[in-house]
Amino acid sequence: MYNILVAEDEREIAAAIEVYLKNQNYGVFKAYNGEEALEIFKKQEIHLVLMDIMMPKMDGIQTVMKIRETSNVPIIFLTAKSEDVDKILGLDIGADDYITKPFNPLELLARINSNIRRYTSYSTTPAANDDVIQIGGIQLDDLKKQVTVDGKPIKLTPLEYKILHLLMNNPNRVFSIEEIYEKVWQEPAYNPDTVTVHIRRIREKIEINPKEPKYLKVVWGIGYKFEG
Repeated sequence: MYNILVAEDEREIAAAIEVYLKNQNYGVFKAYNGEEALEIFKKQEIHLVLMDIMMPKMDGIQTVMKIRETSNVPIIFLTAKSEDVDKILGLDIGADDYITKPFNPLELLARINSNIRRYTSYSTTPAANDDVIQIGGIQLDDLKKQVTVDGKPIKLTPLEYKILHLLMNNPNRVFSIEEIYEKVWQEPAYNPDTVTVHIRRIREKIEINPKEPKYLKVVWGIGYKFEG
């Protein structure tokens, strides 16, 4: 059974989400503010976090920043339609996805299922011992699920890793944003703009000068490629 932490201060919404998730045989832990969410996260084995942005005591942005200090668990933000800036900020600080309230329960479940599937495959998929990609100073070891830059390990989230693996495994091939989303998220491109945010985060970790990237380059009007 996979456990999901639902951090939502509106108790009716949290209770409704709990019903949807338990019907799908997920374990559910509920928190009504950021401090409660962190306490639960420390004590329980959590496989995915649903995080509301506007919460008392500690908001969702601060809570996610704390979680990301120690964990790469998938995080989906629950946002209101008016919170576009917060959506982008949430992705910037390490969230994997977002869904806008009011949401369709089937869409919420689909997002949860796909994020957990990616997370578990990232953690457990076996690879051949020689499954190492080296381009310039960037090395991706798919057996260890590790990326190094000039010999120094860097920390990537599962989504960042999968995007980088896709591009490095196909050097010089240009992928559209929609292609990247569909291949990595393994679903139709609901939120293709999130790819741009993840690409920016990857650049900040692998490039000496992210504004003038050596490896992860944009092809204007088309998409992105890993130059090799």
